[in-house]
Amino acid sequence: MPPVDRARVQAAVRELLLAIGEDPTRPGIERTPQRVAESYVEFFHGLSEDPLVHLADCVPLGTADDGGETTSDAVIVRDLAFRSMCEHHLLPFTGVAHVAYLPGDRVIGLGRIPLVIDTLAARPQLQERLAEEIADAFDAGLEPRGVLVVLDAAQQCVSTRGPRQVASSTVTIASRGELSEPAARSEIMALIGARRD
Repeated sequence: MPPVDRARVQAAVRELLLAIGEDPTRPGIERTPQRVAESYVEFFHGLSEDPLVHLADCVPLGTADDGGETTSDAVIVRDLAFRSMCEHHLLPFTGVAHVAYLPGDRVIGLGRIPLVIDTLAARPQLQERLAEEIADAFDAGLEPRGVLVVLDAAQQCVSTRGPRQVASSTVTIASRGELSEPAARSEIMALIGARRD
């Protein structure tokens, strides 16, 4: 998919300003179409990116037989800030992601995990689908024994319009492989929820 078309976004925002009864040439608002186009490039860059690119540079794990290290325990990265845009109202939702996986025969650099999340979040999204897409990306890119993704986010379509529930957040969970088993998932969820001293 091609990158965001800035000129078309600017033209659409100008029309939107006219449609709500605003003067798009008014001082203070005359650069709004350009500003929105620039922000949409940032908000939606993930439409033209493949999240699996960030998982291509894996580190193979050795075995005890070949003198390498082995890993069988979970890798958990907590509190990764993310933001996305709800596809229903084009309003942001922001929160934290927690990602856990049980390595198969390879691991990924920890800095790659937020890149995958950012790529998938930078699309018109539903939080429920975003959690599933993140889990699918790690499952396909790493082939781990299990994956668990937990997203906890505040939805502006809930907090700024309609019911205006400003203190609410939404939690979505997606799991694959061994971490789909209730006991294993519960153990990882407890570790995610444990607070640092």
